[in-house]
Amino acid sequence: MDTPQADTSSLGDESGGSAADHRRLTIVGSGIAALTAAIYAGRSNNDPLLIEGDEPGGQLTLTTDVDNYPGFPDGINGSELINRMRSQAQKFGAEIEHGIVESVDDSVYPFEITLSNGTVYTANAVIAASGASARTLGIPGEDELMGYGVSTCATCDGPFFRDENMIVVGGGDAAMEEADFLTKFADTVYLVHRREEFRAEDFWVDRTMENVESGDIEIVRNTEMTKIHGTPEDGIDHVHLVSHPDGHPKAKLDGGDKSVEEDTMDVGAVFLAIGHTPNTAYFEETGVELDEDGYLITHGGRGGEQTKTDVEGIFGAGDVVDYHYQQAVTAAGMGSQAAIDADEWLASGGPDAIDSPEPAPADD
Repeated sequence: MDTPQADTSSLGDESGGSAADHRRLTIVGSGIAALTAAIYAGRSNNDPLLIEGDEPGGQLTLTTDVDNYPGFPDGINGSELINRMRSQAQKFGAEIEHGIVESVDDSVYPFEITLSNGTVYTANAVIAASGASARTLGIPGEDELMGYGVSTCATCDGPFFRDENMIVVGGGDAAMEEADFLTKFADTVYLVHRREEFRAEDFWVDRTMENVESGDIEIVRNTEMTKIHGTPEDGIDHVHLVSHPDGHPKAKLDGGDKSVEEDTMDVGAVFLAIGHTPNTAYFEETGVELDEDGYLITHGGRGGEQTKTDVEGIFGAGDVVDYHYQQAVTAAGMGSQAAIDADEWLASGGPDAIDSPEPAPADD
């Protein structure tokens, strides 16, 4: 039986929830954007609950050293930066719970947030800061060497491998942009793509060809990486490659095609640029608008409310929104914006508008 919105008043406190399961503000995520939002929300006395997923700390914990985050001239370990921010959020009253958000129900108010273990929270406002997961190849050596030569962020980690030969895996805009960036540091950048044709826009193809002509980039077509050799202590030693003139050599090799060629290449770093998957599946049954790739769409623009979504009371921040910059510092900035937007919305009576869009039937 459907429960009328007016019945939410039976849950108890000023916001419509019991102390056990209701929060004024809930933040989904555990990375830079989420933790920054939690710090600001805590300082605004919004008693935020932060629900971290199955990868606490987000992608930054895959980076051993961060030397482009303001305030750390000697750099800082990615996990240490996350742990410091986590402590700072808790200092200002944020509560952190481990769990995977399975769904958000925006057809009721307060919103209902259901975790994969069945736990249900209610919240007056929600900040989605659940990030985007970098796609990986799933090959031997990849996980062991992630952060020790294998990276999903050239801007973050490229400067650590100056004068090394580097590989960028991918054939789209992101791969070519990363390869172009890495020419500042690499001896040679090898752009490894599993097909003959690229998916990238003409601008990036033309830019890449200019780098090829200058000798900074070498394109390795119809080739895939199948194994990364090295150790966390010494980094990457070399990689194993397979190639076939018709492309997609790994599938052909698995199918027993003996014309697939195998080779090795000595490189110091491997950058994976095969896309990201935004962690927004829990919004699929809501009124929150997502783009064709699943990224959360916010209002943007100038002035306040830039992080608002199409659902009143739900805000977005960090890589779950930002498919372009995807930097720790931009995620932090957006996290602070979302917390400020949520605080202003809560303080201005936004929840009242949701509680009673029409006069509710009396319950007494």
